[in-house]
Amino acid sequence: MNAVTWDQRERIMALLSAASADPSVRAVVITATGKGFCAGADLRGSPDSGSAERVVGDVARMIRQGAQRFIASVMDCEKPVIAAVNGTAAGIGAHLALACDLVVAADSAKFIEVFVRRGLVPDGGGAYLLPRLIGPQRAKELMFFGDAVPAEEAHRLGLVNRVVPSADLEKTAREWAERLAQGPTRAIALTKQLVNASLDTDRSTAFAAEATAQELNMTTRDANEGVASFVERRSPSYEGR
Repeated sequence: MNAVTWDQRERIMALLSAASADPSVRAVVITATGKGFCAGADLRGSPDSGSAERVVGDVARMIRQGAQRFIASVMDCEKPVIAAVNGTAAGIGAHLALACDLVVAADSAKFIEVFVRRGLVPDGGGAYLLPRLIGPQRAKELMFFGDAVPAEEAHRLGLVNRVVPSADLEKTAREWAERLAQGPTRAIALTKQLVNASLDTDRSTAFAAEATAQELNMTTRDANEGVASFVERRSPSYEGR
C-alpha cells in the first residue's frame, strides 16, 4: 500500500527540489503503483527507529524534520504539482495528496485521516491543510472520527478537483500535466505562491505581494510573449522562462 519509508521520502523531496531548479521541468505528477496511493508513514526504516531511549523533544524534532519537511516540499515546489490518487491515501499519504496544487482521483480512491485510530494527533500539516480546504467543522469531523472518505465524497467536499474511472487516471493526469507544461511556468509558480500565502496574510500584505509578483513576472520571456501574442492576435508559445 506504499507506506512511505524514510529513504523514499528523502528521494521525493530531492526530486521536487530538482524540479524547482530545472527549467526543463514544467510540471510534476505524484502517483503510485498498485492498489494504494500511500498508506501513511513507515517508520521502521527511519535512521532513529532503533534508538535505545527517547527523550523529550525527539518526537517534535522528528515531525519537523520528517513529515512537515515532506509536505512543505510539495507546497514549496516552484512547479505545479498534480496528485494522481490511484487508491487509498491515508495519514501522511492523504496529506501528501492534499498538499498538491491539483488532485485527480480514481473513482476507487479514498482518503482517511487515520491518526485518531492510532491515538495520534494528525501530523504532516493536516490540521493546517484540511481547514483551509473544507473549513474547520468538516476538518474536525474527518479528524475526530477517522472515517474513510470515498473519492466522490472527497470531490463534493472540495478535497479533489476531479474524479475519473481508474482506467483513465494516468491519461487525465498526463493531459493536465502537459497542459500546464505548455503554460507560463514562472507566472504559474508566482500564482501558486500567492494563493498558498493568501489565507495566512491580511489584505494589504496580500496586495503588496501580488504587485511584487507581477513586477517580477514582467521580467520573464513568457510575460513578454503573452503580451506580444495578444497584440499580434496569435497563440502564445511559452518557454517556461
